[in-house]
Amino acid sequence: MLEARDLACLRGERAVFAGLSFRLAPGDALLLVGANGAGKSTLLRLLAGLLRPAAGTVLWEGADALADRAAHAARLRYLSHQDALKPALTARENLAFFARLWGGEAAAALAALDLLPLADLPARVLSAGQKRRLALARLALAPLRQPAPLWLLDEPTVGLDAASVGRLGDLLARHRTGGGMVLAATHLPLPLPDARELRL
Repeated sequence: MLEARDLACLRGERAVFAGLSFRLAPGDALLLVGANGAGKSTLLRLLAGLLRPAAGTVLWEGADALADRAAHAARLRYLSHQDALKPALTARENLAFFARLWGGEAAAALAALDLLPLADLPARVLSAGQKRRLALARLALAPLRQPAPLWLLDEPTVGLDAASVGRLGDLLARHRTGGGMVLAATHLPLPLPDARELRL
């Protein structure tokens, strides 16, 4: 469903990567691994449509995925290494904002990451791990009709304790069982059984 063909990306005059090709089918998971600066986050941003490749193409079901940026954005969830939370809003209000955009239930998403006891606290008072869980809770905003099939995750487990990693594993497993795809950049083991690796 998702295919990268001969992708290249430049940073200044230097090639970050070139000739990069891979495919993801429904239910697949691909781990991006490599040293800092190897281009893992850059590749995720490119696949999300936030950067243009210097060469190559990104295809969705055989067609140019980036020709219609709005349609491409609707079929993915991109979680960067930054949590992208509004510090003055409560945990519930932060999720409610995305629920209005995407559908889904904020309370159910909070429960999926064990955040209901913190629902009415402003995001600014949460610990780093709690903020990361709140960012990940956006993945649990899965509307029954037209869920986003492609998840692009940048270091999703940074700051998480073992119990939270387990909850993320449950989300990832449900997503893949329903035909969803996961592409994640990581330096740490992720709960993605049978995931392939792409070393940059």
